[in-house]
Amino acid sequence: MAYIIVEPCIGTKDTACVDVCPVDCIHPTADADDFESAEMLYIDPDECIDCQACEDACPVNACISEDDCPEEWEHFIEKNAEYFA
Repeated sequence: MAYIIVEPCIGTKDTACVDVCPVDCIHPTADADDFESAEMLYIDPDECIDCQACEDACPVNACISEDDCPEEWEHFIEKNAEYFA
């Protein structure tokens, strides 16, 4: 299972998770054209290697495993995937 980014990231977009990701699967990066307009950051489920580095780095606890996703945030699984579609 991949990690996803959930509600606490909305409006925060702290890039500590981007900095520690060994496979660069978290977007948009701070230098990307769409960074300012993006509501939050997203994890590419096809690229994520489930290493947990983002979870440990996130100051607002917005990075979680799909397996640990509470029911009220399950729609973020699709929301992360849609960003990369």
